[in-house]
Amino acid sequence: MAYWVNISYEKNIFLIDLDRISAFASEPNKRITFWLPNSSQPIVLNPQNSPDSYTQVLEYLKKKITLTLKNEEWIVLDYDRSQWLMNLNSISSFAIASNGRITFWLPDSMKDMIINPQSNPTTYQKLIDFIKSKTGFIIS
Repeated sequence: MAYWVNISYEKNIFLIDLDRISAFASEPNKRITFWLPNSSQPIVLNPQNSPDSYTQVLEYLKKKITLTLKNEEWIVLDYDRSQWLMNLNSISSFAIASNGRITFWLPDSMKDMIINPQSNPTTYQKLIDFIKSKTGFIIS
């Protein structure tokens, strides 16, 4: 189901299906960042530079976070001084290091995420469970 919004950003109007966005980052300064699908272009919104667009995306995220509690494919995690909401189904590769760290790359953004079992055990376990359920591979 599409969730289209009209966002004014850097002198352009973007029509974006937020359901196609695979990851959102929310920073302590209330800035929300996401990357356009099939592009590495980030959209960075805050209440000062684009209040209407910021509110539209924030409302979408509130709904998505509520649904996330019931949906194993989306996770919320604290990483790199930001809170992330991401769709694990959009991840197409995982790298598991000998020390157990899991690395994956967010589509469209070229950003890598490295999850350590000691520093983020809850998210780490969600990733292990997701990998097992989607690929059949057991990571230990």
